[in-house]
Amino acid sequence: MFKGRGSKDAGTSVPDAAAQEAQGPGPRHVAVIMDGNGRWAQARGRPRLFGHHAGAKRVREIVNSCPDLGVKYLTIFAFSTENWKRTQTEVSGLMSLFRRYISKEARALRDENVRVRFIGDRLRLDAKLVALMDELEEMTCENDLVHLTIAINYGSRDEVSRAIKELAGDVAEGRLAPSEVDEETLTKYLDTRVLPDPDLVIRTSGEARISNFLLWQSAYAEYEFVDTLWPDFTRDIFGRIVGAYGGRERRYGGTRA
Repeated sequence: MFKGRGSKDAGTSVPDAAAQEAQGPGPRHVAVIMDGNGRWAQARGRPRLFGHHAGAKRVREIVNSCPDLGVKYLTIFAFSTENWKRTQTEVSGLMSLFRRYISKEARALRDENVRVRFIGDRLRLDAKLVALMDELEEMTCENDLVHLTIAINYGSRDEVSRAIKELAGDVAEGRLAPSEVDEETLTKYLDTRVLPDPDLVIRTSGEARISNFLLWQSAYAEYEFVDTLWPDFTRDIFGRIVGAYGGRERRYGGTRA
């Protein structure tokens, strides 16, 4: 399970296979800020939670499209550390939606060879939801067709803060020398330590913000901001964006030879 440095994935950076596979023309890791559920519902005269339910259904379609598009890793932003500021009705409804989604989709995700991980701070989540998250991670831990990572109560600054506290504790206890601390070391303490960095980050709904999502990991990612609201974000739109990625030149600060 993916619960901390003590888990069986702990202490690992990018998986060897991920590091060694040649980068193809398309992105291997796509991260998505799924925005616009509330506005989609309100435009139809429905409560915001109606939009969140529609958005949850859209996730399955996008996950199922990944293998044909060559996308091995998909990371989705489901609930941020800032989303607690929303009304109690919406927050409670979202937590209930997460529980129902996991319960309903667990068997299909396992049977379709999707490995699920959750990132974010679990301490504020209710025990029943955390138990379902743990169970889904365990039951899909051998899967490898698509790696779906769901960010719940996640904020990149919070993630880095938690990582630094844990790293500092290891230094204080003598398990890590200060001279050993560098970018690679910090990466091993992040929630995403077993994942490759995203190649492409998509945000739906027309907003052009990154909203505290994967700040460290997306240092060299390509970004795509689209006007489509998340419940209307089809596999065809996803496919066009992924396909267009191949035409981008990624130099990582260098110049063309």
